[in-house]
Amino acid sequence: MEQKGQISQVDTSGIEHKIVIISGKGGVGKSTVAANLAYSFAQEQGTRVGLLDVDIHGPNIPKLLGLEGRRLNMVGERIQPVSLLPNLLVISMAFLLPDANSPVIWRGPLKMKAIRQFLEDTNWGKLNYLVIDLPPGTGDEPLSIGQLIGGIDGAIVVTTPQEVSLLDSRKAVNFARALGMPIMGILENMSGLICPHCGKRIELFKVGGGERAALELGVPFLGRIPIEPKIVESGDSGKPFVESYKDSEAARAFAEIVKRCVEFVGSRGNPKKG
Repeated sequence: MEQKGQISQVDTSGIEHKIVIISGKGGVGKSTVAANLAYSFAQEQGTRVGLLDVDIHGPNIPKLLGLEGRRLNMVGERIQPVSLLPNLLVISMAFLLPDANSPVIWRGPLKMKAIRQFLEDTNWGKLNYLVIDLPPGTGDEPLSIGQLIGGIDGAIVVTTPQEVSLLDSRKAVNFARALGMPIMGILENMSGLICPHCGKRIELFKVGGGERAALELGVPFLGRIPIEPKIVESGDSGKPFVESYKDSEAARAFAEIVKRCVEFVGSRGNPKKG
């Protein structure tokens, strides 16, 4: 029986690997990273992937993947996720809102209840990967996920090269450690601009800060994703960037990061907790 003050974990035994995407602050492209990583995982033959958008107040995953206006359906007493691909299932608060401009004005307990339902009452089936896009910071939603899910395989911390972002990313790393989440690594997003005219790289926000933070904190560095105008265009049009621009430098960077994620979870031996 659950005792007062304790949080009972949900049963995630049908999910092989659970990966959370976190950031210390907003505006670092975390949701874009989560959407494209989940899509990349789903491109592997025989892989079944879930993408859970836990940003209750700012759910952007449906916009990024062209799923705006879709609604969740019930099959019996179970929530049926929205399918982007036959093997890529998505859950987001945006699927429950009347329109894209409707705010969610909830306190912590309501958010915790919604997140539990997204995990426990959703017909995910058997998944190889569940990618969880968390809101920025270290508030209710990240804490809820840390308490509700056992055996998280890794946390990816998304940052940009500026010092103000790196300060917050260090807090995100320590937050994940406090909750017992293995740190899969730091990912440096917006790492240089690829000029659409000449193809040269322009260092807008410095470079290498994410790698230095990873070295300082003793965690892996997953890689750098440059700024490319096509990433913005893809997100606005709802088309996964890694599918539309497979030959771009940013898409190649995503592919290398996915490879490192697969190696990381493989090295942990899949303890299958939860």
